[in-house]
Amino acid sequence: MKTKIEKSKAAFLLIAAVNLIVAVLAFFVLPPKFFYDAAIIAYDKGNEIGYFGSYPLSILLYKISGLRYLPFPVIALIQFPVLMYILYKIGIPERFEKINVKNVLVYMGILMIAIFMSMPSKEFITFLYISPIVFMCLNPEVSLKKTILYSVLLLLIFGVFFRPYYLLIPVIGGGMYLISLVTFKNKTITTIFYGLLIAVFLSFSHGIIKGKYLSEISREVVNSDRVGSADANSIIISPVETDTWYGETIGIFYGFFTVNIPVNGLKHILSPQIIIFIIWQLLLFYILLVRFAKCLVDRKRYSKELLVLLIIFAFFIVQGVFEPDLGTAVRHKMGVFPLIYFALYYESFRKKLQ
Repeated sequence: MKTKIEKSKAAFLLIAAVNLIVAVLAFFVLPPKFFYDAAIIAYDKGNEIGYFGSYPLSILLYKISGLRYLPFPVIALIQFPVLMYILYKIGIPERFEKINVKNVLVYMGILMIAIFMSMPSKEFITFLYISPIVFMCLNPEVSLKKTILYSVLLLLIFGVFFRPYYLLIPVIGGGMYLISLVTFKNKTITTIFYGLLIAVFLSFSHGIIKGKYLSEISREVVNSDRVGSADANSIIISPVETDTWYGETIGIFYGFFTVNIPVNGLKHILSPQIIIFIIWQLLLFYILLVRFAKCLVDRKRYSKELLVLLIIFAFFIVQGVFEPDLGTAVRHKMGVFPLIYFALYYESFRKKLQ
């Protein structure tokens, strides 16, 4: 057993070391579009610094920490090891050195972390902020009720101060849990379907109060100025206008499948980076779906694991409403990677706690 653990640890450290090099070199090889957000955060030419909103608060935090004043490769040299240390503390699963689908998904995830967080990044802040949820799940001394309460509070606070759409996650996740208590023939798919309907209802409610639906004021607004541009090859455009109730419904379902089961993205056959993401996303969604089904069947045994998976799938549903393109979608998934990492390996972590 000790030999297996040592091999897994060695594999993790080797992968982390290789990707640290990738993170440091990313500044010199990535195209300019990868640094749009980073430039806003680092230079704040629009004087957006503040206490509310992802850009203003990111600018403030990077200013307070002093990271914004450092060259991007140096920022990568600081940020990436911090993120890998968090994953290390979450735990290294058994047989992590073995080449299998699950491990390869995580290897690729670590590579994407190295790429997307090798610079000033909102996802770096999200990663750090979300991690305590995993550590509460790993700590047997923290009860399920406290874990749920603190997780919901963390998501709500994050939604108020940083990313407003995180406010929807506890609502959708809680609704999915209640739906899962009802007996259905295919409980897993039905639970996710009703989660999508909850998202539609929330969008309708926003439309009634504010006059515009959620995807209409987010994804569609962002993409309206990007259609036909060189940086919009993976753009997500609803097949119908989203300014009607039925158009918004179609748009939310279309966005969910495009972001999480992106078979329609195979048309980008000449863009290998998009194809790689599509394969990664399809395999990831399938494995998480299988684990979700297992947790729903034995919810008492896998109570904390079910909590994490409800958060993940609620996040996936929210992505279907707001994400403007596939590249942004995978970037945002790296922010919640601690949850994904835990969900993929919870059986291994459970054995270590026993």
